[in-house]
Amino acid sequence: MKLRALDITLVGMFVALMTIGANITTIAPFLRVGGVPITLQTFFAILAGLILGSRLGAIAMIVYMLLGMVGAPVFADFYGGLSIIFRPTFGFIISYIFAAFIIGKVVERKKTLSAFIIASLIGMAVNYLFGTNWMYYAYKLWADAPEGFTYKMAWLWMVAPLPKDIILSVLAGMMAHRLEKTVLSKGQFKNLKRVS
Repeated sequence: MKLRALDITLVGMFVALMTIGANITTIAPFLRVGGVPITLQTFFAILAGLILGSRLGAIAMIVYMLLGMVGAPVFADFYGGLSIIFRPTFGFIISYIFAAFIIGKVVERKKTLSAFIIASLIGMAVNYLFGTNWMYYAYKLWADAPEGFTYKMAWLWMVAPLPKDIILSVLAGMMAHRLEKTVLSKGQFKNLKRVS
């Protein structure tokens, strides 16, 4: 895969945005339910898929994950290091890769506003399904689960960020569609999603 300077720049930009989104709780510490910080990572992962496409979007999310795993403080609470693998929320970080890739595939085939919004909601669903199931099994198998922890409780924790993520997913779809029509379909951006 040959990456242009523009591709590398945009990947780096989304890694930075993911870092900012992960640590929004440092500004608003009350945005935490159970063991899950309410962040803007899902929003930026969705935008990565919508704007960068399947391959570059997934690459941006892989770079973000690997950067954190080697010790850079890019995860929630400015955390970094290999031990992130054992945290119950690590499944959400992995899910961003799949979400960005799937979202990118959808919008690469169809450029309508409805396709952008549907792709965003599909990506959010991937994030929730993978991340919440990982969290449940992590608590059951190796992490210290809260007393009385159940599968239902894991999903109840996700109710708090759900309205925010639905709204932001729809907004991401609308915003990216607008960018597609005005910026991304012109100049150097024209072939952005055709990296081979």
